[in-house]
Amino acid sequence: MGRYEIVLTTDRTMMSNHHGKEFLGFLATGPALNMPEGLWLWLGAPKPKVDSEGKPIEAPYGMRKVEAKLLEAGFRVAIIDPDHLHKHLDSMKILMLGHHDYFAYGPPSSEWWMIAGKEPINRISFRKLMESPVVRKAKEKGVKIIAGGPGAWQWLWELEYWRKWGVDLVIEGEVERVIADIVEKALNNEPLPDYIYVGPQDSPTIEEIPVIKGASVNGLIEIMRGCPRGCRFCPVTLRSLRFIPLEKIREEILVNLRAGIRGVLLHSEDVFLYHAEGVKPNPKAIMKLHKLARELVGEEGAIGWSHLTLSTVKYAEEKYRLVSKLMDEIILTDKQRFIGVQVGVETGSPRLAKLIMPGKAAPYPPEKWPEIVIDAFRIMHENNIIPAATLILGIPGEKPEDVVKTAELLDELKHYRSLIVPMFFVPMGAMKNLDWFRRNNVKAEHIEVMLKTLYHSTFWAEEIMSKYYLRGAKMAPLRIMLKLFIRYVKYRVNKLKPKLEELLRH
Repeated sequence: MGRYEIVLTTDRTMMSNHHGKEFLGFLATGPALNMPEGLWLWLGAPKPKVDSEGKPIEAPYGMRKVEAKLLEAGFRVAIIDPDHLHKHLDSMKILMLGHHDYFAYGPPSSEWWMIAGKEPINRISFRKLMESPVVRKAKEKGVKIIAGGPGAWQWLWELEYWRKWGVDLVIEGEVERVIADIVEKALNNEPLPDYIYVGPQDSPTIEEIPVIKGASVNGLIEIMRGCPRGCRFCPVTLRSLRFIPLEKIREEILVNLRAGIRGVLLHSEDVFLYHAEGVKPNPKAIMKLHKLARELVGEEGAIGWSHLTLSTVKYAEEKYRLVSKLMDEIILTDKQRFIGVQVGVETGSPRLAKLIMPGKAAPYPPEKWPEIVIDAFRIMHENNIIPAATLILGIPGEKPEDVVKTAELLDELKHYRSLIVPMFFVPMGAMKNLDWFRRNNVKAEHIEVMLKTLYHSTFWAEEIMSKYYLRGAKMAPLRIMLKLFIRYVKYRVNKLKPKLEELLRH
């Protein structure tokens, strides 16, 4: 039945639209708690719609870029759902894998694993894929396996699995410039290196980045690559800064619309830096981008953001009233009542902010970082923007008083609708050669911060689900399951509270 010589796939935690709610995918970064793994997986990563060949209607955006590049080069290639790989065993010569977090070493997977002492679902799910009969059969038939994507670095920590599963090549970095040549060599049975790192000098130009040919998960569309802020813990800052032209953005939104995806999720490390001058927003470019998005998706469609930086939120609103204008004039409609976005708080310590992320506060000084965070949260709360925020615990150079400052900042944020997730330091970016933060490094002040984030997030979560995120009869089963889970977490924490308080006292 199969007709594709190159098949791209990933495990279920990635090959899903997460019920149309991107941030529900984060459930797959944790272990199944108090429920069967299958039910937990359904909550965070249900199976997508596929055609008769097993091609998903929506697929991860990064895989769509690789697929587009190979299609333009003339290869017979398709993204295939993992449950349908068997349909392509006869034609498949290369199996390409992509993932954000192959082995659950990224944040927040590594933290949940460390705290719960139980493997996260994404690691289990990927291992099951690689040890499935169809992947084993493909390897027996001589199929070459190539792994890439944002989580490619994790294979360096899992050499045993690398060899056991017969992965021929792991490639890390932006691959558009090099992937066609690599695939050509693999098809011709030419020797491949075990590992390729595509550095900034080989990053694709705007012209080399293709327009996707099939729909992306939840309408995600890239508007820029790279970030100028230079945070030492982030790998994105190692990439050159490029802005995707509006015409390419338009083409990709239309690809999604033709597939029935009625919304657009604008992706960047900071959406407000689209065509920015340094780290100062360009209001005209941002308004033009959002007007294009609204024009294409219509009043019925939703506009989303992947990431914002808190200093940009503060500056954009105070200098231009840009946040208010976007929300009031373009984004909020009778059908869209809010917008969710991921932001990085990382620390409440000005000292630590200056040490590891001085550019994150710009154009303000890093000494004002807590004030920036509070002002940005207030602005978002007033404008129906719901942030999912991250904290990093155990950053190299961290002192107990830095963690205390983070706890104090959390007290200031309790009035603002948001979810806040603490994450343990994972060596990435310019800090990738440093050591991991491990369970035996956890101190009383870290526990205090984790408890504060738990109380904060569970307090706001039920309102967010009921009034904003999971409204309507269609979402009722999911809403009920998640509310039950939140109440279970509260119950478990209350039972553990005396022990934790005793630990904090000592």
